[in-house]
Order: sequence, then structure tokens, then C-alpha cells
Amino acid sequence: MTTRTTQSVARFSSPFLLPGFDQPQPAGDYRVDQDEELIEGVSRLAWRRVSAFIHLPAISAKGSQQMVAINPADLDAVLEKDHQQS
Repeated sequence: MTTRTTQSVARFSSPFLLPGFDQPQPAGDYRVDQDEELIEGVSRLAWRRVSAFIHLPAISAKGSQQMVAINPADLDAVLEKDHQQS
């Protein structure tokens, strides 16, 4: 199976809490890595998201970094909620 990793930045205008996190994270820009696999058997290239990781703390913060596995659907929901509130 062919896989790829794409990187993006998730921008939060207010503190947010993802399922499984102990405490809210502050507003800011966060690097997100998403692993995708190629869907075979289709007539054009198509990719399916299979996992996602958020880098903590925010890009602007100093200190050690860690990558935390997250559910891509949870990230989408929290980003949508943040964008509706701003």
C-alpha cells in the first residue's frame, strides 16, 4: 500500500481541547502531520486519511516539542467550532 504524509498548519483563535487531552491548549498555530494511503482501484488518484498527529506546543512557543496522535475527525470538528466562534 502506498502512503504519504502531508503537513499543514492548524490555526486556533481561542484555546481548544481535543478528546484525550488533559487540558486545553492555548490559541495559536500548530503543525499537523496527516498520514494518507492511496485508494487503489479507482480511475484517478485518491487518498484516504488514516492518522493525524499534532505538534505541541504551538509553533510560536519555546521548549521541547512532542507529537501527539489525534483523530482527524476530532481535529476537523474542533477547528470548525473555533472558526464559528471567531
